[in-house]
Amino acid sequence: MPEGHTIHRLAADHRDRFADRPVRATSPQGKFADSAALIDGKVLETAEAHGKHLFLGFEGAQWVHIHLGLFGKYTWGAGQAPPATATVRLRLAAPDAYADLRGPTTCALITDAEKQAIHDRLGPDPLRAGDDRGKAWQRISRSRTTVAALLMDQKIVAGVGNVYRAEVLFRHGIDPYRPGRDLTRSEWDAIWSDLVVLMHEGVRNNRIDTVRPEHTPEAMGRPPRVDDHGGEVYVYRRTGQPCHICGGMIRTAGLAARNLFWCADCQTA
Repeated sequence: MPEGHTIHRLAADHRDRFADRPVRATSPQGKFADSAALIDGKVLETAEAHGKHLFLGFEGAQWVHIHLGLFGKYTWGAGQAPPATATVRLRLAAPDAYADLRGPTTCALITDAEKQAIHDRLGPDPLRAGDDRGKAWQRISRSRTTVAALLMDQKIVAGVGNVYRAEVLFRHGIDPYRPGRDLTRSEWDAIWSDLVVLMHEGVRNNRIDTVRPEHTPEAMGRPPRVDDHGGEVYVYRRTGQPCHICGGMIRTAGLAARNLFWCADCQTA
């Protein structure tokens, strides 16, 4: 499932291509046809993200709410749009650009009130300016749940997925099994600040890179990572490989229905 930086990048892509002009909206698949007809020809006024939720704002206070889930994906194109395939849930098109959405978990036309209800149930997002890290801290500091599970709970922190969860805990030497209530406030502030930086870099570069300059392949004289997720990381999907810092073996285990990756020597209790 895409992490929050991907959704914020999608919001920016929509603004760059379609903002402040009328957009053609169709649903070749048919599942969104009635709603597409209501926004067809309307001006796309804004696009924004909160965690893993994308919101496209059209004139008349109408919002298209999109959650990609595990299988949703976008295809972008320039110029006049070619005929769409029957798998396209939503096509947005302008004379010089188009975007095709396939396979999302959610694609729905919602009101302002329904949009606000989604925001209300989500935690603060490191990529949203002004979101309060203290709101997340209030829940983390009282919880017996592991910090690794808490970071993946979208009601506590929105937008963090498996990669950022694993990497930020490694970067701060925190045992992923430590209960949230055993974190200090300074540790949480450092984690949040690091997520803000890392995830903004993810938006800019459209990939996740988490290694510090001294641990890049060039600096260490090691081969670059080969993985379909791209990016240089410390522990994510590196099970059984040596840690870049201590040389110990990277471990993995199941936690909250996802694979957890960590270095037991660098991430101590």
